[in-house]
Amino acid sequence: MKTLKIVTLMLTIIVVSSCKETKQETTSEKVSEEKTEVKEEKQMKILFVLTSHDKLGDTGKKTGFWVEEFANPYYTLLDKGAAITIASPKGGAAPIDPSSDSPDAATEDTDRFNADAVAKEKIANTVMLADINPDDFDAVFYPGGHGPLWDLANDATSIALIEKFNSQEKPIAFVCHAPAALKNVKDANGNPLVKGKKVTGFTNTEEAAVGLTEVVPFLVEDMLSENGGIYSKKEDWAAYAIQDGNLITGQNPASSELVAEKLLESLK
Repeated sequence: MKTLKIVTLMLTIIVVSSCKETKQETTSEKVSEEKTEVKEEKQMKILFVLTSHDKLGDTGKKTGFWVEEFANPYYTLLDKGAAITIASPKGGAAPIDPSSDSPDAATEDTDRFNADAVAKEKIANTVMLADINPDDFDAVFYPGGHGPLWDLANDATSIALIEKFNSQEKPIAFVCHAPAALKNVKDANGNPLVKGKKVTGFTNTEEAAVGLTEVVPFLVEDMLSENGGIYSKKEDWAAYAIQDGNLITGQNPASSELVAEKLLESLK
């Protein structure tokens, strides 16, 4: 009888121990699954929209996007683990403004870009903007260069895309001449998106300094003000960026890093 009690006690201990181990394993698996889910939720998917326009008015010179305004935000976000898709109105190769690829415009980020075969391949094979679904991205960023003044300012697909991102309250960011893409963008009430919002962009005096006031189809500073934006700026060529809700704008090439930092902060 005594022996039977001992055997029964031992069996009970074994069963209880087994249950505890099973419960611990189940809990560990659950925690592991939760960590995986959190990690997946934090992945950033950013859309970069570049110009497809390469003619600088009637000057016979070339234009396009400004390398530094692409490169700094690109690497700032890429180094934080973002998945970046690059698109343009026409798709294919996006034109680089030759002036932004000269030695006097070089920065650490442009040097990195020039040595980056993967990034160059993406620029040579951008996705056509019409094939982009805003639902697939967490934010959109528009680098500048003079090109956007001619195509993105009036591109119906780009306008609809920005309006969709805005309606979803996702970050929308623009630097230098890129706020030109906001020219015909409306809010949910049919008003200019920038109306009543704090904004900045390439200044009239900066445009005059590069001798293109009479060449460009419109001046970014004037357009933003005429559309009801609360425009502000710093001295020419100073780094300056401002955020109003989900709208982020930067004044000039030197402001690229500030815009990227604000965009990154908005996604945290």
